[in-house]
Amino acid sequence: MSINTITLNNGVEMPAIGLGVFQTPPDVTSSAVEEALRAGYRHIDTAAAYGNEAEVGAGIRASGVPRDEIFIETKLWISDYGYDSALHGFEKSAAKLGVDTIDLLLLHQPLTSQFDLTLDAYRAMEKLLADGRVRAIGVSNFMPEVLERLLAETTVVPAVNQIELHPYFQQKQLQAVDTQHGIVTQAWSPIGGITSYGGGTKSAFEDETLLGIAGEHGKSAAQVMLRWHLQNGRSVIPKSTKAERIAENFDVFDFELSDEQLASIDALDTGERGGPDPDSITLANYGMPIPEA
Repeated sequence: MSINTITLNNGVEMPAIGLGVFQTPPDVTSSAVEEALRAGYRHIDTAAAYGNEAEVGAGIRASGVPRDEIFIETKLWISDYGYDSALHGFEKSAAKLGVDTIDLLLLHQPLTSQFDLTLDAYRAMEKLLADGRVRAIGVSNFMPEVLERLLAETTVVPAVNQIELHPYFQQKQLQAVDTQHGIVTQAWSPIGGITSYGGGTKSAFEDETLLGIAGEHGKSAAQVMLRWHLQNGRSVIPKSTKAERIAENFDVFDFELSDEQLASIDALDTGERGGPDPDSITLANYGMPIPEA
């Protein structure tokens, strides 16, 4: 059962697995991107706030893979919200990436304390979409009530909602809302890396259920988690800088989890968030200037 691409709600085809570069140091980002493209990835996820968009662009160019074969996804940071600021934020990202068009542009956080800025930034992305500067737009870390408010006050339904999602934190209500509106749920920390470094009580990589399923398929716990996402129709952006891990995370198209195995992973949900509560993100505590290209 191959699940190589996902069709977004505007008809754009997005590779189901992308390389994430959150917290990837700029000096190793280019080589990680090159390695991923060599391994078969055709989707790279970055963000203005990661500080490595330029290195992502350099890695893409160095890979020799044609631009039109690569799906580039990035995110506007809250410091660039507002209509004109968001348009400029796009220009900064495009220049750093070295591209004219970005395949998927997201709002990185909802900024609920100043939602008028969030709405204006999204309307700017609608303009970029209409002008052909981006191929699809979406959001990240938007909870159900915030997503519904955005939908009520804007025109274009987001193509993607990128959220923390792994076996220990599944956000099932939010997934249902995404599905209801034709929004693809994209998982960040899809293999539960945040359970290892985020101060959680246990690591998903050491989970007995996941290790048991992995043993039955001759795969790793990480590969089982990625397969679980894909069979549920989700997009995933696992991160790694190690060549062997990058390749391993892409090697998930040659096995299939049974309904019983999927259900047993579903049962691992603890409801414990590893990342910050989206409502806690404000300009006062998370605002930072995004440098020019």
